[in-house]
Amino acid sequence: MPEARSAANRTAQRIRAYSTPAIILRRADFGEADRVLTILTPEHGLKRVLAKGVRRVTSRKAGHLELFARAQLLLARGRQLDLVTQAELLEPHRALREDLQRGALAHYICELAERFASAETDSAALFHLVAETLLALCEAADPLLIARAYELHLLTLEGYRPQLFMCALTNQPLEIDQEPTRTRAWFSPSSGGAVREACLAQARDAIPTPRVALEALRLMHTRALTALVTQRFSAELHEAIARVLRAYTAHVIEQQPRSAEVMQQIADHLRFGAGA
Repeated sequence: MPEARSAANRTAQRIRAYSTPAIILRRADFGEADRVLTILTPEHGLKRVLAKGVRRVTSRKAGHLELFARAQLLLARGRQLDLVTQAELLEPHRALREDLQRGALAHYICELAERFASAETDSAALFHLVAETLLALCEAADPLLIARAYELHLLTLEGYRPQLFMCALTNQPLEIDQEPTRTRAWFSPSSGGAVREACLAQARDAIPTPRVALEALRLMHTRALTALVTQRFSAELHEAIARVLRAYTAHVIEQQPRSAEVMQQIADHLRFGAGA
């Protein structure tokens, strides 16, 4: 009988414990030595888990649970929060904690992921997008470009792909593609993308968009993030792209992300501070 109970206990423990890759999106101190982690996982979606004792200097798990890191976690199911019992660091993304600009952009990337993710759902595509973005952000010549491309890829992944090649209202070619001398297009957040000038009466929120900005959005939309790490955009081009993506992202999620202001400060620095 004792042996049977012991075997049953081991089986119950195996059922309660599970292993998963995870990206640390956010951390908050809890109690005297613990931390609550907000993590994104491929199979279990968005989760809040408890890492007990991780703030003690003797903790062996602390270095494996850094903000923005990708790790392999062994979790034990708890009553309110699952517990981190083991952690193995897979990708530290150290540059995101050592560089102020890259770190601010990483916060924005993680906040958007948290907005779109759900608990206990298959989130493999979102997980891989965030993992690819954070890695590209560490290596990019133009980190802001990676963050903007991430916005486009995330919106597409979540079913909000903006129409950039045809009119979102009529599905007809845009004037800017038919007339080489045109220098301006229009983008309507409420219509879901670029619109013809003839449709402006229906798309009253349309934003004037320079040709070069629309072409850049098309490039970002069709290229993998890893293919953009050597690209650089001018501060003026970043500002034109930002006007479009800020408006469209705010329309989709019905509010501006908290860290969007930080994104704007970085863009302003590129525009006004680079020559100071």
